[in-house]
Amino acid sequence: MRSMLFVPADSEKKIGKSLGVGADALILDLEDSVAASNKPQARAMAAAFIKETRPKAQRPRLYVRINPLDGAFWEDDVTGVIGAQPDGIILPKPNSAADADRLALVLDHAEKSKGIAQGQTRIIAIATETPTAMLTLPTYLGATQRLEGITWGAEDLSAVIGSSATRETDGRTWTSPYRLARDLCLMTAVAAGRQPIDTVYVNFRDQAGHAEECRIAARDGFTGKMAIHPDLVPAINAAFTPAAEEIAWAKEIEAMFAANPNSGALNLRGQMIDRPHQVRAARVLARARMAGLV
Repeated sequence: MRSMLFVPADSEKKIGKSLGVGADALILDLEDSVAASNKPQARAMAAAFIKETRPKAQRPRLYVRINPLDGAFWEDDVTGVIGAQPDGIILPKPNSAADADRLALVLDHAEKSKGIAQGQTRIIAIATETPTAMLTLPTYLGATQRLEGITWGAEDLSAVIGSSATRETDGRTWTSPYRLARDLCLMTAVAAGRQPIDTVYVNFRDQAGHAEECRIAARDGFTGKMAIHPDLVPAINAAFTPAAEEIAWAKEIEAMFAANPNSGALNLRGQMIDRPHQVRAARVLARARMAGLV
């Protein structure tokens, strides 16, 4: 998945428009964008939308962001949407992978009770939203097999630690604590074999700044990015879609190693090609497949 768009689950207007924006995935939000009094209605609206949309041949993946596991709403969130069979659950504010494991166990029981194939509901953890979470990121290396991706967030973390800002005065460059969160998220996801997903760019009117952040994220190894506004989706898709020359290079590397399976290093037009190039080529082709280009 390249682009994941948050959609308030209690907004009929925004839900209705979401299918036409080109996002690879929609995140129906039951947490921050929904007032406590509206959560029951939001669950029902999310479930109805998923149930209606899921059978369509051409559709984005459908996720639900539930409320945090240390609060009062999350169990009702899971119960309210699981019957509609979302593709996955976004887990906010986990303190460690133990929270993802706990959610996985609840999903085991919920799927069984609804006659849903075991394990089909995936989990993406927003793994940096508390100081404790920052110190327990290595636990994700042994997390539940339901864990599909790991992403990070700055706003909730900044509120807890008391930061007056998350970015420098240019409005674009992350300050030190949030560069740390970003980098550790990337390294943890890759080490755990999960998709590393970059966080949202909150100033959705700054299209140039957003496009540059997308470019940097793709350059650094993230494979997708979340968005809070539909206008940001095209830049995300563009940044995380490999260029034609990248795909051609990756295919050539793949073909060379397939033809020489016992070789540790090969020569490509005077350049030594070895295992790291093969791994990089495989990642490029994986991104190309996500974009439907191969």
